[in-house]
Amino acid sequence: MLESFLEMLAVERGASGNTLLAYRNDLLRAEAFLRARGIALEAAGEEDLRAFLRAESTAGRSAATLARRVAALRHYFRFLYLENRRPDDPASRLETPRRVPPLPRLLSESEVLALIEAARSDPSPRGLRLLALLELGYGTGLRVSELVALPLSAVASDRSHLLVRGKGGRERIAPLGEPARACLERWLGVRPMFLAGPRSTRFLFPSTSRSGHLTRQRVLQLLKELAPAAGIDPARISPHVLRHAFATHLLERGADLRAVQTLLGHADIASTQVYTHVQSRHLSAVVSRHHPLARRPPRPRLCPEAEEER
Repeated sequence: MLESFLEMLAVERGASGNTLLAYRNDLLRAEAFLRARGIALEAAGEEDLRAFLRAESTAGRSAATLARRVAALRHYFRFLYLENRRPDDPASRLETPRRVPPLPRLLSESEVLALIEAARSDPSPRGLRLLALLELGYGTGLRVSELVALPLSAVASDRSHLLVRGKGGRERIAPLGEPARACLERWLGVRPMFLAGPRSTRFLFPSTSRSGHLTRQRVLQLLKELAPAAGIDPARISPHVLRHAFATHLLERGADLRAVQTLLGHADIASTQVYTHVQSRHLSAVVSRHHPLARRPPRPRLCPEAEEER
């Protein structure tokens, strides 16, 4: 039933490979816990599932991990119920742990430009690939999983935009600025050097990996290797940090939160609201600079006679 459930998520709901892997691991952990108690996962009751989640919490799992465990259980037992494998849904009343989304690690505009300049100093084909990854990652805000898996067909013929298939199979347009277009054009000129068999020919960033495209882990490694040349601590660098920088810098320059939501590919604006701290800071600065009451002029001093009268 677990395999049938995962197949349903992939086919009917367009779940990503990462989501399928995470849900599989979550449910296998629950199955192992319950098996030790002599209970099959499919036969578990609400208290059994709560006991599993309490054990996970005691083991120090983060709120985000626990929330995903709950989501996996809810989806799985809902599936069993709809498939008439159970007469009830014991996961329907499980509470999702409250979690405060952490503020994203940030790079300043000058730090991102320093990264790009450091990559630009290497004119080799590998240097052009890294520069294209940086320009597209920072210039579009794509998730690294979306970026590395882009098919060559995702590039518009006039290089004006990318057609991106994101989470849940949702498609969106990622506009390309002039610097990103120029980097992309140079990368396409050397891309054939990286082709490694028929599997890789369809990808914008081909590789010898099993998937046929550059891996997320390799992109992370390349960024960390580049960081010292830009004067940045490698611990502060990741592909996701570039995505955060894209959103943050747009908002700092006055972009609308709804537009940023669309560009990031967030289904729910609540996911984008982690960036509202940036917008609030920007608006506070605007008020401080321009509102007539923000900087009140000093009160005029009264004449000595008036002061005595007062």
